[in-house]
Amino acid sequence: MLGTAALALVAGVTSADLARVSAPDDRAAAAELTPSPSATWVPSSRLKRVDAIELDAEAITLRDGRRTVAVASMRDAGTTVRLLTRLLGTPSRSQTAEGDGGRCFPASTTSTWGGAVRVAALATPSPLGNSVEVRVLRDEVRTRAGDLVELRGPHGVQVGDDAEDRIHDTDADARESLGSDDAEAWQVLLEEGWHSDRRGAGTNGVSALTDGTTVTVIGSPMPVHATRGC
Repeated sequence: MLGTAALALVAGVTSADLARVSAPDDRAAAAELTPSPSATWVPSSRLKRVDAIELDAEAITLRDGRRTVAVASMRDAGTTVRLLTRLLGTPSRSQTAEGDGGRCFPASTTSTWGGAVRVAALATPSPLGNSVEVRVLRDEVRTRAGDLVELRGPHGVQVGDDAEDRIHDTDADARESLGSDDAEAWQVLLEEGWHSDRRGAGTNGVSALTDGTTVTVIGSPMPVHATRGC
């Protein structure tokens, strides 16, 4: 079994790890982006029909079957947290100083729903452009009305899935071994995002962490093969 310290270390990797390798042009471009209009206000009647939440590389998408109910940009912490609160109810909250939540974890207000979805609203937006860090810790969560909603990443990947085939089929530059000879574990990039051309930034986006070949965490931003520190 993979040691909890190793998992905690990688699960705590955030865009703050890349704060010193993001170009000024990235910050200017991020400032020009606006939140998705569909997430600004969603009628309660539509929220009641949400049956899945999907974590993409730079957004959270609420779905009703194949229909998109809302897309919340991860560049807009307020809208993202308000939308999830309307759907899932009041979260448990904590305040963290820089480094409290793990290596390079930024100062933030962390909201957690049902021990399943964790959104850290950053005190200062990352130079990459995101204002939240998201971790999916379970395969489902209950809404404020008590209904179950599926939680998944790109391509339908969920916590608890056996990712052996995906690990095997993923290019070496989009996966990283986190284990040891007797404890296999991986980080696999599911979808690229938060691009930076600077050396040491690795390939960033939404990733799955595994214990053995079982998915334990899905998170974004989360770089693969990053060599630069905070």
